[in-house]
Amino acid sequence: MDLQIDKDTQLCMSLAARPGNFGTRFHNFLYSALGLNFVYKAFTTGNLAAAIGGIRALGIRGCAISMPFKEECMQYLDGLDPSAKGIMSVNTIVNTDGKLTGYNTDYTPVFELLKKSGIPSDIDFALRGSGGMAKAVACALRDAGFVRGLVVARNETAGNALAQQYGFQWRKEIANERPGLLINVTPIGMTGGSEAQEMAFSEDLVRAAQCIFDVVALPPETPLIRYAASMGKKTISGAQVIALQALGQFVLYTGVTPSMELVEKAAAFARG
Repeated sequence: MDLQIDKDTQLCMSLAARPGNFGTRFHNFLYSALGLNFVYKAFTTGNLAAAIGGIRALGIRGCAISMPFKEECMQYLDGLDPSAKGIMSVNTIVNTDGKLTGYNTDYTPVFELLKKSGIPSDIDFALRGSGGMAKAVACALRDAGFVRGLVVARNETAGNALAQQYGFQWRKEIANERPGLLINVTPIGMTGGSEAQEMAFSEDLVRAAQCIFDVVALPPETPLIRYAASMGKKTISGAQVIALQALGQFVLYTGVTPSMELVEKAAAFARG
């Protein structure tokens, strides 16, 4: 991979509490393969307002937004694309001549993966989490026809609001229910976190379920996904989601749509 940087190179970036290497490797691989004069770098920040002001002031073309900034960042933007306005969560900022617009590329990959999975939409599900990504997943579940679901969240205000918005129920914990579909939208199992070796659902719940969906992308196989696979359960991983949502961001930043063959190569490189 040979990137040549000059004064005309356009910078794209990401902001996350715990930056990873996937986005940096994915985007830079595609820039190089397609001969685009772009470069991508991951950052974290303790001052979100200043960081987003820097995007505007320095002419940074785009920025991926990850936990915990997906909702907080909206107050600093000039507008929201319908993809973000509908769920009030942003995972992508695009800078067009100093105007910052928020988008969400999380929804479509989740919706497509749910539809392709063959999971029956009349199945009971439990969605653990209530943040920005949980909003995208809950919206995708509703639009894919799922109606019998629980939002499981310790934060009653956020959890109940999310559940009511999409016609589901809220619970602080799963009690006696045994949902057929379990979805983790929390940092549990994420590389670098205090809960990196933990599972978002108990072994008993996993054994009773038909399908496990973990949106955590790093590692590609979380403890939850590994255990579910060992039990012979159908799984959907965050590694599948992150490649598709990163592709959506790439197209927004560059206006170029790479072939799926090249996207798969970029994703494999990013995970390597």
